[in-house]
Amino acid sequence: MSEKIRVLIVDDQALIRTGIATLLARKPGIEVVGQASNGQEALDLVAALDPDVVLMDVLMPVMDGVEATRRLAERGPRPAVIILTTFRDDAYVFRGLAAGARGYLLKDVDHKALADAVRTVAGGGALLGPEITAQMLPHLGRLAGEVEGSKPAAPPATAERLAFLTERERAILGLLAQGRTNQEISDALLISVGTVKNHISNILSKLGVRDRTQAALWAQQQGLG
Repeated sequence: MSEKIRVLIVDDQALIRTGIATLLARKPGIEVVGQASNGQEALDLVAALDPDVVLMDVLMPVMDGVEATRRLAERGPRPAVIILTTFRDDAYVFRGLAAGARGYLLKDVDHKALADAVRTVAGGGALLGPEITAQMLPHLGRLAGEVEGSKPAAPPATAERLAFLTERERAILGLLAQGRTNQEISDALLISVGTVKNHISNILSKLGVRDRTQAALWAQQQGLG
């Protein structure tokens, strides 16, 4: 990641894009490198500009934010995507996170909180606010079947998956559920960031989830956070 966190803003309303860009431009260590009006433009600009973080709207013409997020996630772990929308609906939250987003914020978020969110996901963390988590957890089972194109194999039972984890992996999973970054986990457990990353890779494999956000959601559901 470059010295400044490079941000791409994706929204079909130019006024909103400009407003967010103006606010973030005032924040130290953050640089807005581009703006896109739909998901397809976002994919093209990510390839051209290599941002660290993408702020992604949901409902847009040509390609919506969920599909664009899914395609970005298929390319690799960068950039980190934050869904930034006016919708609080459970289905939008779940689909955005299931597609690979590392966070979900409403557009009325405070500008300081938005900048902090950008820094959090750029540092490897995830945004799982308690109100969003509490809102979506009761519906995870129902919504999972509604995610377009998703037909996952039946996962192992909860007890079996927990049994696969070492004591250290359980500790890291609990910190993930709290939204801690790799550096914060490293500091808390007195291990290197590289070791944290290796443990997280093992955790994802053992739980059968795609990324740290899904692992954190699963952990919170089990009361591990």
